[in-house]
Parts: sequence; structure tokens; C-alpha cells
Amino acid sequence: MEKKFDLEERTARFGEEIIKFYKKVPMNPITMPLISQGIRAGTSVGANYCEADDAESRNDFTHKIGICRKESREVKYWLRMLAITVLECKEEARRLWKEAHELNLIFASIVRTSRANKVKSLDH
Repeated sequence: MEKKFDLEERTARFGEEIIKFYKKVPMNPITMPLISQGIRAGTSVGANYCEADDAESRNDFTHKIGICRKESREVKYWLRMLAITVLECKEEARRLWKEAHELNLIFASIVRTSRANKVKSLDH
């Protein structure tokens, strides 16, 4: 049986993994903003994907997928900062960074395709 690619499920799982990861990070004045920002960016990827999935127009869809792309890129930044701040979290941060990177590439591709299709439809 062929497994269906489910981006909504993948982004939801990513958000869950982000929450689990940051719950393990020791809290101190340096890590607190990294934790807060990382959780916000990491969980908003899936939330914005859900909004894109329910978009009211092609422009709305492209805009919301663009937000997913930005948030997936932002979470990579916060994971990088945390990895150098809490060395014992480095390997797990790297694993999550790779998933954020893959999601970023997926969303960038969707945005490019959506914009290219918009240009094609304007040409006709």
C-alpha cells in the first residue's frame, strides 16, 4: 500500500517534536528567549500550513505558504543558537534543524510553483 505524503501531519509532528525538545532544555536567562522563539516558530509552521490548506484564493495560499517558508527558516536559526548555547542538546537540535531545512525547501518549491502557475494563468 502506497503511503500518502501528508504535509499537514508532517508539520504537526514537527511542532510536537519542537515542543518535546524545548521542554528538555535547561531554563536560564540565555535559554529562555531561545526556547520561547523556537517554540513559536516551530509550532507556527504547521498552524500556517493549515491556514494555507484552507486558503480563500491562490494569492492567499501563496502568501500563507510563504509564511510557512519563513517560519521554517526562522526555527533553523533558533535551533542553531540553542545548539551552541546548550552543547548537550546539539545532536537533537541538529536533527530538528534538518527537518526544518527539508520543510523550508518544500515550502520554497510550493511558492515557486504557485507563482509560476499564477504567471502562466495571467499570460492566457
